Amino acid sequence: MANVLIALGGNVGDVRATFAQAIPAIGDAAQAELLARSSDYETPPWGRGDQPAYVNACIAIATKLPPRELLSALQAVEARFGRNRAAETRWGPRTLDLDILAYDDVRIDLPGLTIPHPRLFERAFVLVPLAEIAPDRPIDGRTPREALAGVSTVDIRRLPAHG
Repeated sequence: MANVLIALGGNVGDVRATFAQAIPAIGDAAQAELLARSSDYETPPWGRGDQPAYVNACIAIATKLPPRELLSALQAVEARFGRNRAAETRWGPRTLDLDILAYDDVRIDLPGLTIPHPRLFERAFVLVPLAEIAPDRPIDGRTPREALAGVSTVDIRRLPAHG
């Protein structure tokens, strides 16, 4: 079983309710066991400021699916929760965004799939929840805790437990 870190994000609709439904759907689609789930965090939008704040979280799963199949499974879950990749704008609003951050210690650089995620260490909205569940996990020679020390976490707010 591969140990995989996945980022969740969204800013359209009741994102926290979407997460609550999407995480079990990820488990089913990826034939995976949930190992850890971070808190939810309210974060400022990335790339385009003319949209609502995001909610972000991270999960760790164990799966037998290879990376390409896992990506397909995650994109199917996104679609199930209303994401239409063909109709959206880059860094624009979305119901659910799922990104593979790390897959064991595998490095992949193919069209449509780069692991570890290429902007992982630049994004506080990913590093804050990731450091909550895997602070010392080495990813491409760094840990989330180390990377988090180099980015601003201003305006990132941990949300109270949901539901």
